[in-house]
Amino acid sequence: MSILLEVVVDAADEQRFREFVSARSPALMRLGFLLTGGDQHAAEDLVQTALAKLVPRWRKVEAPEAYVKQIMYRQQVSRWRASGRRGEVVQASPPELADRDLHHQSELRLVLRSALSRLTARQRAMLVLRYFEDLPEQEIARVLGCSVGTVRSTVHRSLARLRVIAPELAQVMEVTG
Repeated sequence: MSILLEVVVDAADEQRFREFVSARSPALMRLGFLLTGGDQHAAEDLVQTALAKLVPRWRKVEAPEAYVKQIMYRQQVSRWRASGRRGEVVQASPPELADRDLHHQSELRLVLRSALSRLTARQRAMLVLRYFEDLPEQEIARVLGCSVGTVRSTVHRSLARLRVIAPELAQVMEVTG
């Protein structure tokens, strides 16, 4: 990080940047974790890449968190585009969970994590923007550089795919989708 901060000229800018990173890193990591389908290392790389792209523009950016999030969304979609369409990722199914009453929230997180990891990066990005960030379709289209129709159809297909690969999420999805 100190090599990157050489671009930030004065000590006050450096201090503000460090404070921003310190304060917002947990939220950015959660977003990165969601966008990468639960891959901790990929999430760390995504956040680091976004912060590295922020440094040279630090003085000019009025809303650094929004700027970093937009970089993260676009970077993740770029990774998806670069890798081309790939087949379904093979993963073990979630373990049988004995006591649903005591561990229901944890179960849902595990199931959602597994289900999200089986979606493409583009599908995950759109679902995260729509339901985690609660952005309208027009804003998602602007952030990802696509049409509103593409957002609508991708979100629709992504939710349908989640219903197939994780039917236990059906009750939660009825509330949100």
